[in-house]
Amino acid sequence: MEERHPSHSALGAAGYRAAHQVLDGGGIFSDPFARGILGSQGDAIIAALAADPLQKPARIFMAARSRFGEDCLAAAVRRGVRQAVVLGAGLDTLSLRNPHAELGLRVFEVDHPVTQAWKLRRLEEVGYVAPASLTFASIDFESQELGNCLRDAGFEPDRSAFFLWLGVVPYLRSVAIMATLRYIASVPESEVVFDYSEPLENYPPERRAEMVALGKRASERGEPWLSHFDPNDLACKLKGLGFEDLEDVDLDGIAVRYLGGGTAKSPGAGPHVIRARHISD
Repeated sequence: MEERHPSHSALGAAGYRAAHQVLDGGGIFSDPFARGILGSQGDAIIAALAADPLQKPARIFMAARSRFGEDCLAAAVRRGVRQAVVLGAGLDTLSLRNPHAELGLRVFEVDHPVTQAWKLRRLEEVGYVAPASLTFASIDFESQELGNCLRDAGFEPDRSAFFLWLGVVPYLRSVAIMATLRYIASVPESEVVFDYSEPLENYPPERRAEMVALGKRASERGEPWLSHFDPNDLACKLKGLGFEDLEDVDLDGIAVRYLGGGTAKSPGAGPHVIRARHISD
């Protein structure tokens, strides 16, 4: 991460969400703050994405993972959850939109302090006001404990909570990922939504080279992909931590759910978004 700037992945994800509003009419995921939070860079970022048709699948996946995550959050709020934690929040705008604020939902944004400082400056620049329901908690996932950072920010670990963890897991080592999941599992009736990618050996040869090239570009930006998970292995790990209720959506599932596709085909290698919930202690 460059000094005084957010990560490339955080800026890129925000760009995809903004582009989805402009190029797809926000058909999957509506975010009225997505374009504005990019500031003066917004038009150029959206234009670059529009000029490259190969970016459309990534744009659709980014929109779908946000929609899936926030649909799951809405269901959690209906069950009585009043704490939401956005891990690696980047330029995410859930805290600004918070459709459950009147019900008392408190949002904790957890991210690297450099990214948070940049985001706060950007909010000020574009005239967005951080709502009273938002609390920032700074962390370096590789070296600090999530529980300590959240507790210092006022999070109540003995109350149920929903965790949204998008666009982060592939950039962390397995040790840090499992430590975070263990903490989430320690919160009563906890639920988490996160995305992940499959290992290269799961891809057919004709797609493997494409994934190698994408991974190389990520490394050249200083944000290498450090972790991949086989869906079956990940499900076993999550169940081992006590998550009884799992829902894993792959690209075919996204097409069926959000694009009006037919029956889902056999799961293929690619990105996934998964929901894992503790039903009981």
